[in-house]
Amino acid sequence: MTTEVILVKAGQLLLSLSILVVLHELGHFIPAKLFKTRVEKFYLFFDPWFSLFKIKKGETEYGIGWLPLGGYVKISGMIDESMDKEQLAKPPQPWEFRAKPAWQRLIIMIGGVTVNILLAFFIYAMLLWHYGETYLPVSEVKYGIQADSLAHSIGIKDGDNIIAIDHRPVKSFESIPGDVILHEAKSIQVTRDGQEVSIPVPDGFIRALLKQKAPFAMPRFPFVADSVLEGSAAAKVKVQKGDQLIAINGMPVPFYSDFAKEIRKHKKEDVFITVLRGKDTLNMSATLSEKGEFGVYPKIPFNYNTRHFTFLESFPAGYQKGVDKLVDYIRQFRLIFVSKEVKVSESLGGFGSIANLFPEAWDWVSFWQLTAFLSIILAFMNILPIPALDGGHVLFLLYEIITGRKPSEKFLEYAQIVGMVLLFSLLLFANGLDIWRSISKWFS
Repeated sequence: MTTEVILVKAGQLLLSLSILVVLHELGHFIPAKLFKTRVEKFYLFFDPWFSLFKIKKGETEYGIGWLPLGGYVKISGMIDESMDKEQLAKPPQPWEFRAKPAWQRLIIMIGGVTVNILLAFFIYAMLLWHYGETYLPVSEVKYGIQADSLAHSIGIKDGDNIIAIDHRPVKSFESIPGDVILHEAKSIQVTRDGQEVSIPVPDGFIRALLKQKAPFAMPRFPFVADSVLEGSAAAKVKVQKGDQLIAINGMPVPFYSDFAKEIRKHKKEDVFITVLRGKDTLNMSATLSEKGEFGVYPKIPFNYNTRHFTFLESFPAGYQKGVDKLVDYIRQFRLIFVSKEVKVSESLGGFGSIANLFPEAWDWVSFWQLTAFLSIILAFMNILPIPALDGGHVLFLLYEIITGRKPSEKFLEYAQIVGMVLLFSLLLFANGLDIWRSISKWFS
């Protein structure tokens, strides 16, 4: 991975997290102000020892820290990561968090998660309104699939058409890998030579699929030239748009995937490429590049379905897409704990893993799609009932509302410490896994 690619990915991650963190903290800040609770600090990123920027406005200090691991608002009279024991030792003041009714404190605490969920719904709605929703129907995969070695290992063959997972019909071809993983599929139904065949999914398949992080099957299609790369081997032998590439050195390559696989075997070699142009069959002699590239971009013959939404229609559609993404993420999270197919060490990742989700070139559509998904993840993780997270505070507040008894400040203080230790340990472990994977990849 080049330095430029790393910087692009890091830039997208930093911008996305900055948006999410600022809006999340605003979710706490706004209700705190509405309930006349003093907010002492509002920070993007953490500022141990010093900050990159700060400005005081009224009772609140706004700033940017140097440690890009999140952000925070420091609310007076609240046991949080600041661990301000001196303030808590004094009698409660009317403007402090601890002096407010439990229902007000609850609204302040769930504000961040609420904003993240609403943000995800809004982003999805705007993307659907502007771009619509495009997918490849399985009925369009007329030439069948090109299966990889993992798919071949369980009995899926090149040319099969995947039509169902666990006998549930598949609508979108792109959703197949996710359906197999999230539903822990027991079987995959394909059509082969006009007949339906059910292929059992053996133990270990889902784990291997998660590990390879790539689809196990791609649609096949004939290799018809759509455009030719200037200065490439194909340009030198005058391949034209509309030419169909059908053989390499006399070996038939009826599909693009066959051509791509075969051409890589002939790096820096002279090869004969057989081309069908109209009714004529032409043989062209070409010298390939060091990477075995010929330089032809294929024409994609599929008709993708796109559903368009009006501005008003986009909001319920965005809400539904957000709910679907949340449900899928919860299923994925559940697999870590209940599935024998999934290992924690292979599923967790730190900031490096998140950055790798972003494309190598800046793409605003992908950026906003990933930002919406990360907003859902941030909301879900924050509402988990773990001390030091919003969900831990919510749990104690619900206990207070139900029982009428408030946990002691000493208990809340110890719970905050335990929660922070757990969170920082998890953070170190996840990012340590990223470093270990990078080292292993470097030496492999």
